Amino acid sequence: MAKLLLIDDDRSVHLLVKRALENTDLEVLTATNSKDAFEMMRASHPDAVLLDIVLPDCSGLEAYAQIREFDQHLPVIFITGSGTSDTAIEAMKLGAFDYVHKPIDLDKLEPLVERAVASRRMASVPVGMRNILEPDEKGDAFVGRCSAMQEVFKAIGRVAPQNIPVLVRGESGTGKELVARAVFQHGSRSKGPFLAVNCAALSETLLESELFGHEKGSFTGAHERRIGKFEQCSGGTIFLDEVGDMTPLVQSKVLRLLQEQKFERVGGNETISTDVRIISATNRDLEKMCEEGEFRSDLFYRLNGFTINIPPLRERADDRVMLFQHFLARLNRELNREVEGIAPDALQIFMEYEWPGNVRELQSVLKQAMLQASGSVLMALHIPDYIHDSLNGKSRGGSASGEQSGGKGWSITKLIDERLAANPDNLYADMLNWMETNLLSRVLQKTDGNQSEAARLLGITRGSLRNKIRTHNISISQVVTLDENDDMDAESDEATEPVAAAQ
Repeated sequence: MAKLLLIDDDRSVHLLVKRALENTDLEVLTATNSKDAFEMMRASHPDAVLLDIVLPDCSGLEAYAQIREFDQHLPVIFITGSGTSDTAIEAMKLGAFDYVHKPIDLDKLEPLVERAVASRRMASVPVGMRNILEPDEKGDAFVGRCSAMQEVFKAIGRVAPQNIPVLVRGESGTGKELVARAVFQHGSRSKGPFLAVNCAALSETLLESELFGHEKGSFTGAHERRIGKFEQCSGGTIFLDEVGDMTPLVQSKVLRLLQEQKFERVGGNETISTDVRIISATNRDLEKMCEEGEFRSDLFYRLNGFTINIPPLRERADDRVMLFQHFLARLNRELNREVEGIAPDALQIFMEYEWPGNVRELQSVLKQAMLQASGSVLMALHIPDYIHDSLNGKSRGGSASGEQSGGKGWSITKLIDERLAANPDNLYADMLNWMETNLLSRVLQKTDGNQSEAARLLGITRGSLRNKIRTHNISISQVVTLDENDDMDAESDEATEPVAAAQ
């Protein structure tokens, strides 16, 4: 469980923050002064910090400087009163993650803290590349022995020490964010900040503001000056995910930054200098976009200082068994299961399926199958129905009666019959739980983890959806895994793309 350390001498703020985050997977630790906070920090090693700008024994900036000395990658979110924004902005320039005003907007606090924890993980959890199948307790691992993956590992080693832009290319779910993290962690800027921005997730105005910051009054809703990621990340590395989705205006500003390491905030005329390394990623054909005038060719050449191409899973047939074994060991630990193997017909399905969602989909499917399994061996009936339908050339919906066709697939009727044969004690509850878990997981995958959109599609409230997610232990997370010489997982989200999977 991730830990948030709240440092504020106002105990009512402690109560409000704990209530706001009580339904999350965050443990909230509290302290009223910097002395107690640092004792707690050394004992508990939090994943993010909420820090009041005014403390009884020192200023927030002094405490922030000490936090940076203790752990340079620990994200700090400042809590500021009205009229102290200038101090918070100065903290942002020094590398703070973000700041919030009192009274704290509790609806915005949870996603902000979740982004900070994700940022902490990307910067701090080591990414290794190795051949072993046992998951590392303290890191993520790229799994793969095929020649194409070996070239990826070699490319990371070659380019990481160089201070040049890197373009990571590959389909969704192949592990682009993982490659970016590996380049950062093995590079000369590993002690600096690492921030990720999903260019496809924000509108033009919001993306421009996120990257370059804005001045007060520069657009509707710009109530104060805001420091952008390029200014905040000076001396470090920025990961621009889905860079092919940037609009022409943002492209031109990023081009200037690459050329001169200078920019202006939105609505401002002060030229700001910065020193950042850009790692970008895309699953789009940038060359074709340049030909069609959708992407600037001069920006493409600048971003493409060095290219790393990640192969799709369908071209890594030799790695599939290794990936299966790696995830099986990892998920047994995470889910507290003891699944020891896979039936031959189930393994054949894993080998024959094309895996359009790549490694991310493989891990999600395996997790769902392990939750369905009641014994120590995964059977074909535990694999989600849509995999069978795809191999049988059927539509996902299947027949209205739910009966199988073609001999190889399976249906809800077949599953019920097999459960009945096992003489269960609570079949009704088991089947309802199975149906709801799979329904929620599929809808959340469809919406890329967007819970508001998922709630709309399901016809329920967002609060009800959140309760069901907790009840069924469904995780919405970036799927990542790498180890120390040769492993491959997937990339992530919320600066990367989220995936829903029952845990």
